[in-house]
Amino acid sequence: MSIKPIRVAVVEDDGEIRQLLRSMLMRAEQLQVVGSYPDADTFLAELDRIVPDVVLMDIGLPGMNGIECVRAAKPRHPAVQYLMSTVFESPAYIHEALCAGATGYLLKNAEPEAIIAAVHDIHAGGSPMSPAIARLVVASFQQQAKRDIQDHLLTDREKSVLDQLANGLMYKEIAAKAGISTETVRKHVRNIYEKLQVSSRHEAVRKVYPGR
Repeated sequence: MSIKPIRVAVVEDDGEIRQLLRSMLMRAEQLQVVGSYPDADTFLAELDRIVPDVVLMDIGLPGMNGIECVRAAKPRHPAVQYLMSTVFESPAYIHEALCAGATGYLLKNAEPEAIIAAVHDIHAGGSPMSPAIARLVVASFQQQAKRDIQDHLLTDREKSVLDQLANGLMYKEIAAKAGISTETVRKHVRNIYEKLQVSSRHEAVRKVYPGR
């Protein structure tokens, strides 16, 4: 009995890259290219006709971007799997793409063998990601978990004091805004340092707000 090929579509605005991807996928075993499109609107207009198994989707499309395209397409055919192809190494983009309904995320510099393997993997139920992307995802989850723990440890007053420290306010200014004494602010700061296991304003701010 012959194995049914995986039906693949490509959405990529760069004509040269689109053709390279199409040719590469057509040469691969057990893959069938059912369409290649330069933008989201053209793909969405054809989606009901082609109904692919896997879509290799660029994020940086003209007009409607790839993430918005996945968000619009996924409810129409929930079984279709979307493999994002992009130059963006950003936790925000990754999170948004996954929330929109994408299942995999590859960088455009991925080797052809890696792209083909990812198509098979995603079709088989996996969630393929480039190693650099996987590290970003893990780091992002770790940072969020750390922030969640820190939020749980600090009282609302301590969070408020730390926010104002992060904004550069002095103890006297924090005290005046909160209607408390400067010594009370100092006590809050000591508690913050102890809970976060730091010894300075700079360390406390960096630990809770890594981007500052």
